[in-house]
This record gives sequence, C-alpha cells and structure tokens, in this order.
Amino acid sequence: MTLTDDQSSVTPEALRDALTDRLVAAGTVRTPAVEAAFRTVPRHLFVPGASLDAAYGDDPIYTKHNSAGVSLSAASQPTIVGMMLEQLQAEPGQRILEAGAGTGYNAALMATIVGPEGHVTTIDVDDDLVAGARDHLAAAGISNVTVHLADGALGHPDGAPYDRIIATVGAWETPSAWLDQLTPDGRLVVPLRLRGVASRSIMFERGDNGWHSVDHQLATFMPLRGIGDDARRTVAITTNQDVTLQVHKDQTADPAPLAGVLDTARVEAWTGVTFPPMVSYELLDLWLCLRLDNPLMRMHVGPDARAAGTVTPMFGWGSMATTSGPDLAYLTVRPSGGGQEYEVGVVGHGPGAQQLADRVAQEIRTWDSYRNCTVRFELPDTLPAPAPDHGRFVLDRPTHPILVTWE
Repeated sequence: MTLTDDQSSVTPEALRDALTDRLVAAGTVRTPAVEAAFRTVPRHLFVPGASLDAAYGDDPIYTKHNSAGVSLSAASQPTIVGMMLEQLQAEPGQRILEAGAGTGYNAALMATIVGPEGHVTTIDVDDDLVAGARDHLAAAGISNVTVHLADGALGHPDGAPYDRIIATVGAWETPSAWLDQLTPDGRLVVPLRLRGVASRSIMFERGDNGWHSVDHQLATFMPLRGIGDDARRTVAITTNQDVTLQVHKDQTADPAPLAGVLDTARVEAWTGVTFPPMVSYELLDLWLCLRLDNPLMRMHVGPDARAAGTVTPMFGWGSMATTSGPDLAYLTVRPSGGGQEYEVGVVGHGPGAQQLADRVAQEIRTWDSYRNCTVRFELPDTLPAPAPDHGRFVLDRPTHPILVTWE
C-alpha cells in the first residue's frame, strides 16, 4: 500500500500496518512484541522531511550528509531494524543502551517493547541529531527514552548496568565499555565490520571463555564516529568515475596504478561453484574477505559502464572486487544447469590479472567444501591459534580480537 494522488484517504496507520504486514510475511518480524512496536510507533514523525510513502517504505532514509555529500546518519531500513530487534529480544521492564540515536525511531520501538517500567538510553555524537531525536520522541509521546550527546563507544556508565546493548552504527571492534556495562546475563547486538566489506550484525552472550555469537545476520551500517571511527574512502578507477571502489582502512587500492585498468585485456576464471537463484552470497564473501591478502571491497558500477560492457558485474549496483597493485579482479556469474543455477566466476584486468583471478577462483572452490558448515563468532578470553586452512581465523583488534570459525 502506498500513498498516491487518488489515495488521499490512506492514513499513516494504514501504511504502518501495511509495512508491518510485509515484515511479518517476510519472516523478518517474528515475535508479538516486535510486531506490536512496529504497528504502534509512527515512523513518519521521526522523518518529518520524508513523504508518508517514503516513511513507510522498506528503505533507509538518509537524514544527514557531510560537506562532500557522504551520508552520516539515516533512519535504517525497516527490514534491518526488525531483524536486529528480533536479535535483541528485549523484554518488558528492561534497561537498554543504544549507540547511535539517529532519528530516535529505533529507540522508540525499543521503548515500546520494554514498556513504562523499562528505559532506553540512546547516544549520538552530533548535537543536531540529539536535538532532533529528542524532538521526534516528544512528538511521538515517547517518555521512557533519554538521549545523550556523547561518544557511543564509551557507552553511558551512569545508567549501567544494562540488560541489553545495541549499536545501530557499524563498529570495527567491540568497545570494552559495552561489555563492561552489561549485566552478567546481558545481550549485545552489534554490526561488526570484520574484514574488508564483510559485516555482520552479531548477537553476543557471555559464555565460559568470553562472548560468543548466538545469531548473526548480514548487515552494513554507516561507521561509528568518535574514538571508534572506521572511516572509508572512494577510489575511482575510470576517468569519468562511473566505476569506483569503496575502500576501508584494512584494504589497499591505489588509484595511480589502477588508472586505466579496465582498458586492459579481460581474463576469466570459472569455478564450477553454483548457487540457486535468490540465494545470498554473503558467507562466500565473508570467506574471501578472510582469506584474500586484500579483502573484498564493493565495486560500484554506473549505468554507462554497464551499457558499454566495460564491466559485467553480478548485481545492479556492481560487484565485490579485490586488487593487487595494478591488477583488479571482481566476481561475476553466468547461467548454469539449464538456467536453474548460476556459476560464480572471476573477471580480471591488469598485467597480472590471470594469476589474481585464479587465486580468487581457487578460494571460491575451497569455500565450497565449507558451505554447509556453521559459522561462529567469538570474543574469547583466551585465543586459540589461528588455523585458516582449517576454517579458523583470528582478526586482530586492539582490545577484543575476533575469532571466526567454520565448523
């Protein structure tokens, strides 16, 4: 249901119910408490500059940009919001800390779930976002949320301990403050950028040897700002900037040697690894990020480059890619099995393109032997030795290294 010129009688309540119905039908929203919160909280009051149609669509709404036009804050896609609330499993009467107040909408949903006996503390680093969240919460009649101007990585010790802590910004590592400010049986939900483009919303609980994942889902957020900053940059590899790479601090992509790389001869390496239609490649991407020297990055492809055949990416937006000096390799697919599946391949450009493409293709074949395994994430008190050839990886972090295991 959307609002059009001949549907002027459609109410925000009807649009809100229609959005919630879609989230329930998709299996994103599964519990009565989360469903009731979505049906209750008026999202349009938290994005007053958006149309009702946009407010109740299943898309993010970007609300703040820097001087270069880079997005700094957004009302997250409702599908992602619902998924993370289901991970959090908040209960009536609980105390919740949120890092990343944004518009205040997520805090309002959580406040509705914990009820009048519970409380939500939410933090943001920008005073205008804090002021906006307070105004939106007041307009929606939400009184059991406190919004603080602070660095989210420090948490809010004055309100600790919390039963639940959730980050609605991407984090490079898990700040000690979040773990320290939880109750012994508390739960943390955090979108961790693991390596390269690989990012998962991980729900952690405390175990005998540290914190272990109970659930993890694909999720990418704008990065935390402040002491936990995880800035990223854009590198153009075509002169008209219609093919670009999104580069994080643990990746290398030098624009000088990559200039003109797509003008060099194309090579291909096909893997024999296939996927049915509509099946996610997310765990393959994670494996490649952990195994490749230069982990995968997002390669955005504009319509001109696609139309010219300069690039044949996997998706409408582009492909996952890696670089090595002047060489570029990116993932692609072709129909297989009479069109019932898609075979994953690698396209390479540059003087060493075949070697790089073959390397990526071999890792894809190796992953295929692990594809039915379970992936677990831990923040252990005692780290085992890494064994990447056996599916066990240790990601270095200043305070809380991350253990990733295929088993």
